[in-house]
Amino acid sequence: MENAPASTRRPFGLHVQLWRDVWFLGFALVIILADQASKWAIGQWLARGDEFPGDWPVRFVHITNSGAAFGILQDTGPLLVIVSIVGILAILFYMFNPGFAHPVMRFGLVLMFAGAVGNLIDRILAGEVIDFIKLPSWPAFNIADSAITIGVLLLVWTILFDRSEPETETNEEAS
Repeated sequence: MENAPASTRRPFGLHVQLWRDVWFLGFALVIILADQASKWAIGQWLARGDEFPGDWPVRFVHITNSGAAFGILQDTGPLLVIVSIVGILAILFYMFNPGFAHPVMRFGLVLMFAGAVGNLIDRILAGEVIDFIKLPSWPAFNIADSAITIGVLLLVWTILFDRSEPETETNEEAS
């Protein structure tokens, strides 16, 4: 089997890739569920505008945002829904593109996908996003926002600093 043509070994490689995709998408589902559960819990626990604990530097707050990051583009819900859907489709395209096979890069894309879906759910269902984590001198944010930010940082880091090759079949293995 060692000298078998690459086409006969491809199904095994495809099988491994499918399992990686299942794990990545399963992780995205966990992030989406955690984001939605945390927003629901804050909505049940704190009245809109309340915060807890009031005297700590890091607090839970219950605020809503009808705009994008940092409160820009307020009250542009339909536009943000369309932009989110286009962004999600672009992320999926890149996530399954062999040129983005590097595991760290794909993990960043999965985080961006999960965050975008989490916030899109809020925009569709409520027309606004619940933000509940408040740090000093920083706008409130949520788990989806954190996933997007970490995903972008991983993507940028991989593009700029990681020169290792993605795990793909080499020509030597194919012969």
